[in-house]
Amino acid sequence: MNHPYLLSRRSFAVLSAAAAASAFSPARAAAQGRPVVVELFTSQGCSSSPPADALLGEISRQPGVVAMSLNVDYWDYLGWRDTLGSPECTQRQRDYAARLGAGHVYTPQAVINGRNEMLGSDRDGLLAAIARERARESVPVSLSSGDREILVEVAEAQNDDLRRDATIWVATLVPQAVVHIERGENAGRTIAYTNVVRKIVPAGMWNGRLTGLTLPRPAIMADGTFCVALLQADGTGPILGASIPGGTA
Repeated sequence: MNHPYLLSRRSFAVLSAAAAASAFSPARAAAQGRPVVVELFTSQGCSSSPPADALLGEISRQPGVVAMSLNVDYWDYLGWRDTLGSPECTQRQRDYAARLGAGHVYTPQAVINGRNEMLGSDRDGLLAAIARERARESVPVSLSSGDREILVEVAEAQNDDLRRDATIWVATLVPQAVVHIERGENAGRTIAYTNVVRKIVPAGMWNGRLTGLTLPRPAIMADGTFCVALLQADGTGPILGASIPGGTA
């Protein structure tokens, strides 16, 4: 499926050259710290999810943690249609299940840097995984926004372990969504969701070299308030780098 804001190979090459001449500094991006991406697959229809939703809100305040809520739609049949759920988030979780060997999808599930998965309410396990991932080398990624365009810049790989083909994903989010649930397992509860993913799309490819791409802001930001860029090997494999949200895009 073609998206109207994806770049052609020729345009991508031109923008890569433009990025090399820009003011982008990998050292400046690296100074932000090595980011750790935590994706929580959750559902308004799952009674086990609220503790994980609260924990994600807590860890989202840690420096360098890119915390994201991805609401799935496969529990809708239980009597409450998740107002934030999307088939795209469900498919992303299924792709992780196939790659990480989980064999099935469940909520709440946390995926850390695309490398490990665990119960999303497992505080000790989640904090330990974040600590391990902080020590891992990463590729600096920068995302900035103007009135009409969003610029994503990815640094050159600093070693052969990081030099591999990877997808540049751009996720559009809202910082918080508070939902009163009227039916289903969480009937009567009001739950706050943190950094809710409203859209996540593949925006380009990276092959280890300094790369830049420009996206039209109106198309990207139609459903959200800010966005982040993820550099991910093998589609939904290990996350090699991510931009650190710095406020609204």
